[in-house]
Amino acid sequence: MARLATDTFVKDPKTRLMVHLRAGEEPAPEYAALVKNPEAWEGGKLPTSAKTADTTPSSDGDGDGDEKPAAKRAAKRPARGRSAADEGSSGD
Repeated sequence: MARLATDTFVKDPKTRLMVHLRAGEEPAPEYAALVKNPEAWEGGKLPTSAKTADTTPSSDGDGDGDEKPAAKRAAKRPARGRSAADEGSSGD
């Protein structure tokens, strides 16, 4: 496994916390795959494990099958109180 030439920070995809990888250490393969800058590695090349790691984003959806952003879903129906705003009254 390759060693880091510089201190590097990466975000753990599971915990979403920043992880400090120190120069001279050999990071775990899941963290090594997150270091994309070749200059961070000794020798100036990405290690083979970092090149072949799966970098596709995982779907963390709630499983409802609706892939549209919330703003687009909400735009389909008017907000509550819209009729009162159109009338120009307070709705009372």
